[in-house]
Amino acid sequence: MNKMLQWTALALAAATATGAYADASYPNKPITIVVPFTAGGPTDRVARDLAEALRKPLNGVTVVIDNADGAGSTIGMAKAARAKADGYTLLLNHIGVATAPILYRKLSFDVTKDFEYLGIINDVPMTLIGKPTLAPNNYKELAAYLNKEKDKVNLANAGIGSASHLCGLLLQSTLKIPMTAVPYKGAAPAIADLMGNQVDVLCDQTTNTTGQIEGKKVKAYAVTTNKRLTTPSLKDLPTLQEEGLNGFEVTIWHGLYAPKGTPADILKKVNDALKVALKDPEFIKKSENLSAVVATDQRITPEGHKAFVQAEIAKWTPIIKAAGTFAD
Repeated sequence: MNKMLQWTALALAAATATGAYADASYPNKPITIVVPFTAGGPTDRVARDLAEALRKPLNGVTVVIDNADGAGSTIGMAKAARAKADGYTLLLNHIGVATAPILYRKLSFDVTKDFEYLGIINDVPMTLIGKPTLAPNNYKELAAYLNKEKDKVNLANAGIGSASHLCGLLLQSTLKIPMTAVPYKGAAPAIADLMGNQVDVLCDQTTNTTGQIEGKKVKAYAVTTNKRLTTPSLKDLPTLQEEGLNGFEVTIWHGLYAPKGTPADILKKVNDALKVALKDPEFIKKSENLSAVVATDQRITPEGHKAFVQAEIAKWTPIIKAAGTFAD
């Protein structure tokens, strides 16, 4: 074997060992997106809509969803982190990527080191709502009520690490008012008890609350975005920033990831496909039906995505640590 062939053989062996050598025909078989939540939930709906939008720019291959739920999304994240780094297993997760490292003090993976970042998909706003019989009729009245009743107020959430749990933590931290947390096993039972006047208030995603607000089954007080929403049934709700909670902003963003070591050219193909999918009119329409805002900013790049997650980790770390409630 001459020196050129030897160097070529060594380069191929090294590339294969490190996962840097890619199949030029990628993708040529189905791609699996691991979703660390149950089928039918908000994140699962985003994943299924995205899977359909990704098919065309990814050579028309089938994109399937693997629901690996449990432990605040950490089971699915661990599964994706252990998957073969060949581009055929991806992960779609929400804000839990940034909060799991604080809520779970012993993880089998490192969110900043064990994943390749592919881009943010969308942002889902949240709403602050109350039970139908709650006395306050607007946010100013609610703020006075919370300040007076404090820990007599039952603040529902869908479980530790859920979107509603995080929003509730930030609300208490910002208002400096301790409330009594009432955790549930999911958003559905929490909202059901809120509508049944069993708990007082809840902060949850528009994907879970818009229908209840439209049906006047709950009282709606405010949204958690920095601008008012355009959804007809939510457009008259003030933002919490308008109501004096400076800097208060919570959106449940979703991002796409690959196992660490996935070849760079495959990562580029997936990111390019994601950018096409985010401009797909049908995907945009489906996102609007969920009151979600499709990402168009720097976060759709791998670098922007990772920088954003690091900023979110920095934001949530002191809030979760101050609450002293951990999931492990």
